[in-house]
Amino acid sequence: MPEHTSDVVVIGGGLIGLAIAWQLATDGVQVTVCDPTPGAQTSVVAAGMLAPVTEVEYGEDDLLALNLAGVAAWPDFAARLEDATGLSAGLHQTGTLSVAYDVDDAAELRRLAEYQRGLGLAVEVLSGREARKREPLLATGVTGGVWVPGDHSVDNRQAVTALLRAVEVSGVTLLRQSVDHVITSGTTAIGVQLADGSAVHAGQVIAATGPWSAQLKGVPPELRAPVRPVKGEVLRLRVPEAYRPALNHTVRATARGFSVYLVPRPGGELVVGATSNELGYDTRVLAGGVFALLRDARTVLPVTDELELVETIAGLRPATPDNAPILGPSGLDGLLWATGHYRNGVLLTPVTAAVIAETVRTGVLPDLGKPFLRSRFGQF
Repeated sequence: MPEHTSDVVVIGGGLIGLAIAWQLATDGVQVTVCDPTPGAQTSVVAAGMLAPVTEVEYGEDDLLALNLAGVAAWPDFAARLEDATGLSAGLHQTGTLSVAYDVDDAAELRRLAEYQRGLGLAVEVLSGREARKREPLLATGVTGGVWVPGDHSVDNRQAVTALLRAVEVSGVTLLRQSVDHVITSGTTAIGVQLADGSAVHAGQVIAATGPWSAQLKGVPPELRAPVRPVKGEVLRLRVPEAYRPALNHTVRATARGFSVYLVPRPGGELVVGATSNELGYDTRVLAGGVFALLRDARTVLPVTDELELVETIAGLRPATPDNAPILGPSGLDGLLWATGHYRNGVLLTPVTAAVIAETVRTGVLPDLGKPFLRSRFGQF
């Protein structure tokens, strides 16, 4: 079977893998990406929220720092991507409105806002009336909100299209093949064996394998990435001309204890998500998930009833035990991880590409990436 050689081989052609490959290629590195369906898995399902503030969790300080770096990196990343391809990167800098439907929801939202302000994050607490002034079609039952001017969104499908074009024009070799296993020599990764029996030999292997990372063969069991799939169902609705824009900003809502988000796109699409279930690699769209999303969406945005349901889809988030990504050295020489981004894959695409590219260039993981080493989990 044929053999290929490359400076770097990237396993996985989602947003993360493609961005890493493009960044390295622009640095003059010869890169090969291996993926049977590049850009067609998890990356096309996401809603594309850039939400370091609205998704902050108590005690996740290191992850917050990485997420803030992620949102800060997006404008330059998008501009470079658009310059390189002539295509839109899909960045929409519109801010995010978090809203609460009832009194209990509002109390929890205020507690979170106090925590966010304590971290020095830019948030503004709103009354229900003030929230509806920003978004007139919100339900009259909305009792309060929090305005977050720095949380934005990206049309992830536009970003995927642009990155596929970017890797093409930058000279990246894209092999539409599955990787069977990582090839090792002693304690060093030296390439990958493909499903068709061919091989790619490389000085550096980067595993951007998302929800399938724990299954990567050739990595010693104790060094495998503890990543599990978490299923999320997403709806795409079409807003008729008469109701456009249904929303001006991304809206994250809590309605009677249930969470839902609504992400508007220019052109009249509204993305609604997302359920969260640990069902292995099952990506079937279930009636209960669709019902729950529509129930909660129409509670806070009644006009949802008048929108056309054009797509139901489910994808897999790559989750780790601490909900933070795994970046950098794997413990196997020559293999770097770029995985486990969970809810923040789109947000962290530019900063992950920068961190991994710098590691390849210098042999040293930047300080921003050091809290996210695989070794923090011990043996898997």
